[in-house]
Amino acid sequence: MTWVVFAYWRPELPADELEARVAHRMKRKAVLGRNGECPYTAVLHESVLRTRVADRRVARAQLDEILGQSERPGITVRVIPFGVDGFAGASAALLYAGGRVPALDTVQKDTPSGSGFVDAAAQLQSMRTLFRKVESASLEPAPSRDFIHRLAKEL
Repeated sequence: MTWVVFAYWRPELPADELEARVAHRMKRKAVLGRNGECPYTAVLHESVLRTRVADRRVARAQLDEILGQSERPGITVRVIPFGVDGFAGASAALLYAGGRVPALDTVQKDTPSGSGFVDAAAQLQSMRTLFRKVESASLEPAPSRDFIHRLAKEL
């Protein structure tokens, strides 16, 4: 049900663009499935975890999937609870793809109007700083898993 996340976009996405976005996410998931070859850290705000895009069953399945992925080698999941002081948000969903050569890093920002890519040096430095701030506001991985588990039990 990956497509559900795009159901609220206005104007609605044409079928070919919807298929391309879902295919991209599925390919990204396949890369993460390579046993820690590609380290991945996800920092999720509590609001994202509590938002039900579909029904309770799907919401529970999504939380269970996050928990399962968080146990895989190379994947780290961290949560920012509502109660964290001083966290103003990141303003958009961000994917920071970085590697051994920082000049080749790229940031993808998802917004309701589409995706944008950032790869200029000054912008990347700003995104690195933002990500460090977001990550520092989050719980450590084990308490994050406990937090997600409690949310799943509420469903």
